[in-house]
Amino acid sequence: MKKIILLLFVLVSTQTYTQDVIFSQGFLVPETLNSSFTGAIRSTKAGAVFRSQWRNSAFKTNSNYAFFDTWFEGFKTGIGVSFLNQTESASSYTFNQVNLNYAMAFQISDTWYFRPSISTGFGMKNYGFQNLLLEDQINLNNNIINTSTFDPALLREQRNFFDFSSSILFNNDDSWFGLTVKHLNKPNISLTDRGNAPLDVFWSVHAKYYLPLLENYNTWFAKKSKIYLLSNFMMQGKFNRLDLGAQYVFDDQFSFGMTATTSPMKIENNASSLSSISTFAGVRWQGFRFGYSYDFSTSKLVNTGGIHEFSISYDFEINIRALNRYKCVPFF
Repeated sequence: MKKIILLLFVLVSTQTYTQDVIFSQGFLVPETLNSSFTGAIRSTKAGAVFRSQWRNSAFKTNSNYAFFDTWFEGFKTGIGVSFLNQTESASSYTFNQVNLNYAMAFQISDTWYFRPSISTGFGMKNYGFQNLLLEDQINLNNNIINTSTFDPALLREQRNFFDFSSSILFNNDDSWFGLTVKHLNKPNISLTDRGNAPLDVFWSVHAKYYLPLLENYNTWFAKKSKIYLLSNFMMQGKFNRLDLGAQYVFDDQFSFGMTATTSPMKIENNASSLSSISTFAGVRWQGFRFGYSYDFSTSKLVNTGGIHEFSISYDFEINIRALNRYKCVPFF
């Protein structure tokens, strides 16, 4: 039996999904932030992130991200592929996109590198309109549901589009600063036959800055400890977000951190400045890196089940990198 879904809800939800997926573990798996991280450790790497959002609500959303990239030392370039999937339970909405990423590296000083990159993708959005019941399909006289409709707002079940993005990254042995601009071509994602809904450009300015707070302490523990300041400002259409936090890393084996999600430019006057707190932890074992994060909501959304994320990645040439032959982008 078909579900009765209000058209207003459909239109509002469609607008909501023009926003990009934002992963809480962007600083553990920076490939989700910036395509310039493609091949950035100068070896072959693969990984995935699994995100479960609002598990206790009717609008449970799952997002999955997977990537594979490698480095060509002779050309100073990295090439990779990434895949993004998102599903929403209430509306049967699904989104899939595959991207090809290409990055280069230029040494601009004794300690700093410049890494530009481009990304080309193909996306598919599907809203499952087979579950939508329009007014003229309801026949009250005969108590039946008609299978056809004459409603002028004919809705497409799927929209395919090409997508182009670009990123830059500056890094030294301890810190990095990046800029990502997605959807440069503003692809049309309208789910009506003759509609035109260009996808807003997504801007992200992010940084991971090493704080030398423990360098003056000549102890074994201090020498193996590092503290980083984390920041990521994002804007897409009228939406904006600023993540601020810190991360502690011990001997490149274990790390934990916390970020606060804020809205520096409020859309509504009564909106909360702080919307959530994200905590995350990571562990490295040989070539593997494992991560987990949980987001606590500080807004009016309650009993949603929070947001859980799990990540795993593998460095295929960890033994080569251990020889310190390359200066690589620092990230844990």
